[in-house]
Amino acid sequence: MRITVSGLLNIETTVAVRGFPINYYPIDYPFFGVNSAVSGVGYNIAKALHTLSDEVHLLSFLGSDDEGDRVLTQLSRDGISADGISRTLQSTPTSVVLYDPDGRRQIYCDLKDIQEQRIGPEAVHERLLASDLAAICNINFNRELIKAAREWGITTATDVHVLSDIDDDYNRDFMENADILFLSDEKLPCDPQDFVRRLRDRYGNRIIVLGMGGDGAMLFDGTAGRLYHLSACEDVRVVNTVGAGDALFSAFLHYYAKGCTPLDALKHAEVFAALKIGHNGASKGFSTEAKVEKLLNTANISVKEL
Repeated sequence: MRITVSGLLNIETTVAVRGFPINYYPIDYPFFGVNSAVSGVGYNIAKALHTLSDEVHLLSFLGSDDEGDRVLTQLSRDGISADGISRTLQSTPTSVVLYDPDGRRQIYCDLKDIQEQRIGPEAVHERLLASDLAAICNINFNRELIKAAREWGITTATDVHVLSDIDDDYNRDFMENADILFLSDEKLPCDPQDFVRRLRDRYGNRIIVLGMGGDGAMLFDGTAGRLYHLSACEDVRVVNTVGAGDALFSAFLHYYAKGCTPLDALKHAEVFAALKIGHNGASKGFSTEAKVEKLLNTANISVKEL
């Protein structure tokens, strides 16, 4: 499958902490607990899709600095083209992720000046038309892009992550123009079923997926007009849950673009995400189709229509 991915690239440092809240102490020694790697939602999605053997066209921004060089070096090692990346930022974005032994995390993301950038849809028009699907992340430089892609008849997908208001100003452009809408159940203002139905009624998305962590996921399939709850994979080893949502999103898009039904695509995506959280780092732990299929046979994912 050919998939355009447009989103954030950054350098991420993960730090193992004893627990939350964090008590003050002047120094700690979490041996092998502090690690740095290329990450960002755009990179995570691109790498996950590439691991699943998709052809990825990546769009983003970097700075002309050492961190930007590091990102480009990693993309080259991964075999992901950097043709769609512009180095116009003052500095490359960075983030720090604190995570505890239970896999809970707290993220600090410094976007630098990336929110002031834009991608002119006309510049990537041909690439978009050649794609089977466009994964367009909820960042400022994608506002025009997701609108244009929808107008051009390209299947669009976005993940708005944490959402507490269906009229959220920042995410409205993305929700209005997404055929496939993902979000997390963190900070929902009401019952998850009610919130998904309200989103459906307001924006008319073809598919809505609500990630629920250890409680599985909820799926609205607009084609069938049905709402489902899927349990999580059983007996999952959790090291760090950061990036689990990106993994779920990426794998769903891969299997859906291949022709799976939304329900079947989400089952595969849950397995992909379950395998991913056994690793430390948002961009680590992505599996091949063969590994996903092997675990899927024993994952015991139950499905309930709501």
